[in-house]
Amino acid sequence: MTDFDALIQALSRPEILRELGVLALALGLAYGLCRLAGRRAEPDSVWFGRGIVDGLLFPVLSLALVFGGALAMGQGRATLLLKVAIPILLSLAGIRLLARVLTLVFPASGSARLVERLFSWLVWLLAVAWITGLWPAIAQEFDAIHLSFGKSKVSLLNLGEGLLSAGVVLVLALWVSAVLERRVLRQAVDDLSLRKVAANTIRAALLVLGLLLALSAVGVDLTALSVLGGALGVGLGFGLQKLAANYVSGFVILFERSLRIGDTVRVDGFEGEVVDIKTRYTLIRAPNGRESIVPNEKVITERIENLSLADSLVLQLSDVTVGYDSDVAQVQRILVDAALSVPRVLREPAPAARLERLGADGLEFHLSYWIEDPSRGQPAVRSDVHIAMLTGLRAAGIEIPYPQRVVRIHTAEGQNRPPSPL
Repeated sequence: MTDFDALIQALSRPEILRELGVLALALGLAYGLCRLAGRRAEPDSVWFGRGIVDGLLFPVLSLALVFGGALAMGQGRATLLLKVAIPILLSLAGIRLLARVLTLVFPASGSARLVERLFSWLVWLLAVAWITGLWPAIAQEFDAIHLSFGKSKVSLLNLGEGLLSAGVVLVLALWVSAVLERRVLRQAVDDLSLRKVAANTIRAALLVLGLLLALSAVGVDLTALSVLGGALGVGLGFGLQKLAANYVSGFVILFERSLRIGDTVRVDGFEGEVVDIKTRYTLIRAPNGRESIVPNEKVITERIENLSLADSLVLQLSDVTVGYDSDVAQVQRILVDAALSVPRVLREPAPAARLERLGADGLEFHLSYWIEDPSRGQPAVRSDVHIAMLTGLRAAGIEIPYPQRVVRIHTAEGQNRPPSPL
């Protein structure tokens, strides 16, 4: 007879009320302690989650209190209800741990949510099998199925236990790396790029260490990994040269801080703000919303214009041609006033209008002005300045001439007709 069958038979006995009281007292006490301790907790805390019972602390405290109640009541009497509650709370603690850590480390990942749902279904199925007494038979069947890996054979049960152990270790490694990043790196490192590379390095080191510990706990001979390491080195040397170069370049960029998150850069004529620096590529977003994915090797080996590395000021230029009968001083004053009428144009350094050349169609003026917020977009400022220039010149009656050309037509007799202006 399983614990679940015994529980069904014991529901009609008066002793079940005492166990219900102990279970309700343990859950209520765990809720009160979580509520008292979680008043100042962060909204995405692993221990408390978004709500009091949504974190890891509630099922852990409930499990400890229920286990203590079961030990206290188990002297001379059966505690069937509490024995059933223990695997349920243990399963809930495992699900809460995975869900909260994945939410903390990968807040916007759809794959993380899928892993969480699959793990939840698997854990609840195992809990049901344990409570109903089906797990020993299932475990025996899994242990009888062997998989061959070369000369060694591993049962399906051992493989599942190894995967579970590796998963627990990796989740704990992700949790420790996230805590170090939030509690230590944010206070010790002000630079966002340097903080990111430190977080990535710590996370990679903890994941590798956790994986090695998990494999060692399962019984895998770690000396066999040296063969895999040699094969990986050969693959990096031949087929993965570009990929390895991009990864190495990503760490070089973050360490040297030659390019930082938030900088405005221009790469192959594409200008925008650096929104993220991954280990393989750099993501640049233009003011119009378009994004460019630039391999890190390209950022290291080619010429990149960083518009905000030394100074946030950006010079913009506008050209206009007016008629030869225009007053040069008046045109310069109109152009400067047009630039100053745009709010984003700086007063210091002041805009300047210069007579660039005596062109074929008129006097060609060159207007230069400065802005300090290129991340908000430069075409909009240039458009506003052009509109103000056109309005000012038209109000002053200054002509903006059309291009003029002279065409001579030769007759059949070789005589020239009078020139026809176009």
